[in-house]
Amino acid sequence: MIRIKNLSKYYGSNQVLKNINLDFEEAQVYGIVGENGSGKTTLFRCIAGLENYKGQISSDSTKLKDHLGLLLTVPFFFSKITGKEYITLLCNARNIDAGDVDQRNIFDLPLNKYASTYSTGMKKKLALTAVLLQENKIFIFDEPFNGVDIQSNIIIIDIIQKLKELGKTVLISSHLFSTLSDTCDEIHLLKEGEFVKKVFKKDFDELEKEMKEMAIGNRIEKLGLR
Repeated sequence: MIRIKNLSKYYGSNQVLKNINLDFEEAQVYGIVGENGSGKTTLFRCIAGLENYKGQISSDSTKLKDHLGLLLTVPFFFSKITGKEYITLLCNARNIDAGDVDQRNIFDLPLNKYASTYSTGMKKKLALTAVLLQENKIFIFDEPFNGVDIQSNIIIIDIIQKLKELGKTVLISSHLFSTLSDTCDEIHLLKEGEFVKKVFKKDFDELEKEMKEMAIGNRIEKLGLR
């Protein structure tokens, strides 16, 4: 469980997150949606302890960062580390035995090659694999489907559903609404640093229509296509 109380975040004089109060429960999958710049990634970074902020973020375990796995939109890798070494490194950080990494390589990645040589999609799949093998209680996936092939997207959806079955708390941001519909129990709309709407599964279609209208408006008509 994650409990957020009066969370605010500033970059200089610019307030990016505005007095957020929200609980995320176990065995639930939450979608966080909003336009670019609405504060989604900043929220995730605050929860993961990568940003200073005002307010409180807590969990029912001792230290949130010790059982939280974060998949960044653009994962970072050292230049001279292989895929296998990266997975082992992240598991060692949790005192977890990674076991037979080759056997657990469900995305068929070239684990003996340097991670820095991977494509964008391969890097994301490597980072996801490492975070999953850490045996975390809470998972935050920032745009996990971007840059990833269709087959891997299907696998990721099944992984998220499995994490829910295991009682994990999962937070996802995505611009692909269909992936959120397939995985989430609730979707929260973030607008200019504030949560303005919470939607349950039965109303996901209405939220999708609303977001399309917000994003598109009359832009297509302005093109004057003939």
